Amino acid sequence: MLEEMDRTMDMRNDARVKHIVMWNLLADTDGKKTASIEAVKTKFEALRGVVPGLLHVEVGVDFSCVDYACDVVLYTEFENAEALAAYAEHPAHLKIRDELHGLRVQRYQVDYRPNAGE
Repeated sequence: MLEEMDRTMDMRNDARVKHIVMWNLLADTDGKKTASIEAVKTKFEALRGVVPGLLHVEVGVDFSCVDYACDVVLYTEFENAEALAAYAEHPAHLKIRDELHGLRVQRYQVDYRPNAGE
């Protein structure tokens, strides 16, 4: 019975998708950059429990201040690729995208399946 449960969990984990987005934000003062970062963090963290299939949301703020670092990173996990696709069109996500329009200078994204190909 336990082996069957472990196999079921492994199958569910194999379908999971991680979605990571990093931004550099537009700001002409440290205060404006801090406010922009806080806006990104607060808005994305508010998606917890709102978007079906969204399993984990974490927003990290860079403290290294090296010139090649991004200001903020969004780390999310989804049940599967379909849940990620639905998130992209979810009204709560689209609202955030619209509200944050113009805050970013650069955006980088990676979507992947953990342990794919092992």
